[in-house]
Amino acid sequence: MDHFRGPVKTDCEELLGRFQMTESVRYEQFAEIWRDMDFSSIFYGKLEPNDRRRFARLVLSVASPYFFPPYTFQIRVGGLYLLYGLFNTQLAIPKEKIRVALKDWKDVMQFQKDAVNAKHYDVVYVFRKLLSNKAFCFTAMPTPLNFRIKREDGMKRKICEEFVDPPSRPQELVTTDVLEEIANIHEHYEGVKKAIFTEPDPNLNIVQQNLVSKLNSTILTYSSWQMNRATSEQQDAGEGPSNQECSSRAQLLASIKSKSYGQVIEASKSRRHRQAELVTTAGPDISPDVPKKKKRFPSLKTRTQLRFRTQGNTSEGSSLTRLWCLSAVKEEMETEKKKKKFNWNPNKSSDPT
Repeated sequence: MDHFRGPVKTDCEELLGRFQMTESVRYEQFAEIWRDMDFSSIFYGKLEPNDRRRFARLVLSVASPYFFPPYTFQIRVGGLYLLYGLFNTQLAIPKEKIRVALKDWKDVMQFQKDAVNAKHYDVVYVFRKLLSNKAFCFTAMPTPLNFRIKREDGMKRKICEEFVDPPSRPQELVTTDVLEEIANIHEHYEGVKKAIFTEPDPNLNIVQQNLVSKLNSTILTYSSWQMNRATSEQQDAGEGPSNQECSSRAQLLASIKSKSYGQVIEASKSRRHRQAELVTTAGPDISPDVPKKKKRFPSLKTRTQLRFRTQGNTSEGSSLTRLWCLSAVKEEMETEKKKKKFNWNPNKSSDPT
């Protein structure tokens, strides 16, 4: 069943992406997208009756993370609507329930409170309808754990970055209540300082007077810069890099490579015989160096004959050639008479008796 996890997650993200484009949390908008995609037919596969419950459990486990943080409020509303539709259209009897860990129930209650305060009554109705139908199964862990079975990498939860707000930790830390508390502490500090010291001492003016206003303006500047950066990144992703940027990047990489290859590292004393040499390349059409064969040095006889031939006096060169005593001239060897060898023939020998 795990091979269905990827396709089911892709379909859920496509549905929630279309719901995010509406910029609304109304159930009518979600129901229209649901009918347009015919999402209820996800359970109409050719499965055996025994596999229907397992498949329904897998689909609900894939869709349930979109109902919890760190996703935005609109995506969490879409996840709630998605769970409501999947729970009521599944083919398993009795219906498979939605797993909710106890550590996540606090976030669910806060989500319901935010929906009530914002007067999103359709969100509140869908949530309470699931509660009345006992659609939630409260568990200790979000996913079931088995004894002595290692969790696979595909079971790990991966967050879709498109459905998450950009990080805003400074805005979360420096809230209106925090600014008011800082202002009260600063005012109390100034009053205590005046009560202790009758005359103002310039050495005690360590804290800035307008600390709260500067802190608030800094947070606003950072939030505006963050929004501008997000919009510029979206525009760059939609348009794509220009040819000029690509060419400049290629030139930069080429210059870095030329600088790195242009430096020869000096070898150690024990490897001076294998010192690296710098080879300059004139262009891209340079062929790799082929090792040449070692040229054989001509012998003394060859060089002597070559020298006399170039001078045009061959008789002098032949006269200067010294003959060894153990060697003989070729002509004398031919004219020398061959010695007769002794050949004994018993038939020709005569007996005097």
